[in-house]
Amino acid sequence: MSTAETAAVPAPWRLLLGYVRPHRWSLLAGALLSLVTGATGLLLPLVARGLIDDLAADRAITGALLALSALVVANAGVGALGSYVLRRTAESVVLGARRALSSYLLRLRIAAVDRSEPGDLMARITSDTTLLREVTTDSLVGLGTGGLTLVATVVLMGVVDPVLLGVTLAVVLGAGTVLGVIVPRINRASRQAQDAVGVMGASLERVLGALRTVKASGAEDREERTLHAAAEESWRQSVRAAKWSAAAGNTAGLAMQTAFITVLAVGGARVATGAIDIATLVAFLLYVFYLMSPIQQVVGAVTQYQTGAAALSRIQEALRLPAEPAAVGPDPLPSPTAEPAALAFADVRFRYADDLPYVHHGVTFEVPPRGMTAFVGPSGAGKTTVFSLIERFYDPDSGTITLDGRPLTDWELPRLRSAIGYVEQDAPVLSGTLRDNLLLGNPEAGDDTVRRVLKTTRLDDLVARLPQGLDTLVGHRGTKLSGGERQRVAIARALLRSPRLLLLDEATSQLDAVNEAALRDTVADVARTTTVLVVAHRLSTVTSADRIVVMDAGRVRAVGTHRELVAADPLYAELAATQFLATAE
Repeated sequence: MSTAETAAVPAPWRLLLGYVRPHRWSLLAGALLSLVTGATGLLLPLVARGLIDDLAADRAITGALLALSALVVANAGVGALGSYVLRRTAESVVLGARRALSSYLLRLRIAAVDRSEPGDLMARITSDTTLLREVTTDSLVGLGTGGLTLVATVVLMGVVDPVLLGVTLAVVLGAGTVLGVIVPRINRASRQAQDAVGVMGASLERVLGALRTVKASGAEDREERTLHAAAEESWRQSVRAAKWSAAAGNTAGLAMQTAFITVLAVGGARVATGAIDIATLVAFLLYVFYLMSPIQQVVGAVTQYQTGAAALSRIQEALRLPAEPAAVGPDPLPSPTAEPAALAFADVRFRYADDLPYVHHGVTFEVPPRGMTAFVGPSGAGKTTVFSLIERFYDPDSGTITLDGRPLTDWELPRLRSAIGYVEQDAPVLSGTLRDNLLLGNPEAGDDTVRRVLKTTRLDDLVARLPQGLDTLVGHRGTKLSGGERQRVAIARALLRSPRLLLLDEATSQLDAVNEAALRDTVADVARTTTVLVVAHRLSTVTSADRIVVMDAGRVRAVGTHRELVAADPLYAELAATQFLATAE
């Protein structure tokens, strides 16, 4: 990060205020209740001094006892209400932060996700946001109410006896110097602890995302050691943060105990000389006891802020990742009457990162409306990257991609993607019901449309066999479905969008011959009214295409029909004679 970027990053307390601002009135109400609680507590020593004076003068103490009892009850009741209001507000702050962060992460650019660990991003939205709860109540409110209560207590202590107040402040200031050394260490330790939690989450997500592969490879023990090492590092950093936090808390406690002993000694001497009476000494000692709570509250607020500042910094790091522009209104749904799209690449160059080689070296081709265009070529030729650029998961480094004659950069992303149906190479299926997956791209699709697409993709027999039909859970990443069934679900999901442009990336690779032939007929039928682009390795799919784009090493080397290319392009002729025929069933 550059110096200019670092300078532009808001301080953690400004970030915290940004999350708190929508809840400022309820937070203020809780703070006022806490102040009332503190005020009733401050009156207790004064009432106690009056009670002692009444006893010494042999006066009635009924009124003083009633006042003391009323203050105790009021203190407990108002304190409980204030605590509830503050806790509820803190939970609302956490909710707001999680909403904002989850919304932002869903709109991250794919390039930013490629450079991040999903487990670490999940830790930021779960573990880091949780820390805002304590920061809001213990730090923000605690610093305010504790600080005011501390000032009020010191003022009243000065009213009771300025000499003893000076003794107390000398001890407290000494402890403050020690805390000034400890607090920065809490911040560093807390940040490292949160980073370690993110690393542990990333390690766990890595293993669970490929658990079958891990088991099949007999790698459980090795991966277990990796997970344990990440967990132990998180433990070490958390213990380190706890050590410094405990040191801060104990320093404050030691200071108050020292202050009490010192006040008792000095105050006893002053009583012996007649400078103050015993009632004044008792009242001052009560204030010393009472001073413990606001001091510990302020110290706790400072230490908790250090932990929260580390979490806020991590949250802000996630919010600074490159993201796509948010939609202005609701996502547009595809129009079933829309005309098919025309597409063109003009001298497109692209690489996935600045430190990686180029994938496309001046790719140029045109796709007219309607019909099927097949992309073929060796592995690594850049075929799938063409689809990623069309969806604007990435933007090219140079060159122009146009849809209907307009550069893709001129399209609003939701409107652009609403025109496209995309079936990825691995045909991912989300956890949930079969219906949820089918309607993911077009939740407004009617039952008749769903039934028609199910029949088209030969999923109707599957639905009939499932115990709960469309409402059957498909498992994590669709584990309850076969590879071919997942592929057909992905194709049906794309068709239900009624796309103007349909992208199929090896969409039949896991289908048997019967289903592959049926789907090939379906795609051919769709191509009569829609622009269809396919990446294919099967000769039967390629030969039925209206045009074929042959790619090699990030360039387009030939465009034509199957018959034309077999005669004119040696690479295509070789692929047709070997790879296509070898993979055709």
